Amino acid sequence: MATTESVLRRGIERSGDELILTLDPAFQGLPDTAHGGSVLAVFHLLAGGSGPQTVRGTYRKRVPLGVPLPLTTTVADGALACTLLDASNTTLVEGHVRRPGPDGPSQTRVVRDVGDATERRGAGAPSETPGVFVVDEGAPRRASAHPLPVSSTCFACGVDNALGLRVRLMHDNAAVWGTWQPRESFRTAEGTLAPVVLTTLLDEAAFWLGALASGESGMTTELVVTLHGSAPFGSAITVGGARGGARQRGDDPRYWDTEVAVRDEAGRLLADARITFVAVRGAARRLATWLLTTNPPEVVRRVFPAYAR
Repeated sequence: MATTESVLRRGIERSGDELILTLDPAFQGLPDTAHGGSVLAVFHLLAGGSGPQTVRGTYRKRVPLGVPLPLTTTVADGALACTLLDASNTTLVEGHVRRPGPDGPSQTRVVRDVGDATERRGAGAPSETPGVFVVDEGAPRRASAHPLPVSSTCFACGVDNALGLRVRLMHDNAAVWGTWQPRESFRTAEGTLAPVVLTTLLDEAAFWLGALASGESGMTTELVVTLHGSAPFGSAITVGGARGGARQRGDDPRYWDTEVAVRDEAGRLLADARITFVAVRGAARRLATWLLTTNPPEVVRRVFPAYAR
């Protein structure tokens, strides 16, 4: 059985003094584009190590799938800097991997609801503590909760992607969230959960937070993810973020800054992130048309009301 980690590793080759990255089409996000979480996972894989690490990526252009791409790395001040290029040496993604510092972790926390907190706020609601989002097992069963669209091929949500997570995210007026159970193919050779799971879930949740806030499609452009050490394999994990935490930038209203986090079923924080979504006006028309082949119209309409009638 091919594991997700082995397929990711197989796409990294050395050509002379250069690294070449060819991402398997299974790592798709939007059509014909690599999922942002998969590129971050490659940077993390190249850095090695199992302790807490912050992985940062700034996405300049779309990353194609199944195409050999030059990948340069340098080490300075204890950090691994990575630059992914296209055939013309145009930068697609640049980033770095380092121990947590000024870049993270963020103050977002996804925690399990306990005691009478659900009665005070309702499951999946923001807590009284700024920067804290509360999720409990009852959140997906709330009457006000709705499923987010899925696709056939996306690495995160694709229902027909054999290598992918096939996660189902939910949303209501307060939050985006979802709980996912790992399959054996997401176990690493060391017996832990593949980090690409965490980077992908965080990126996916942030995308939908931005889409819901703007009513537009777009892409995640600046990702700062802190992985809090190796995650044990086997536990169900919950990803989430508060919709009220999506903040539009005053200097450019296309950009929305989000905060998302992942915990295991025992409440342990596995990873958190600050991720920026940029809305691309009109892009939702194409995306909605594609999503309508897989989802009921009302599921797409709740996210993109101007484009799905």
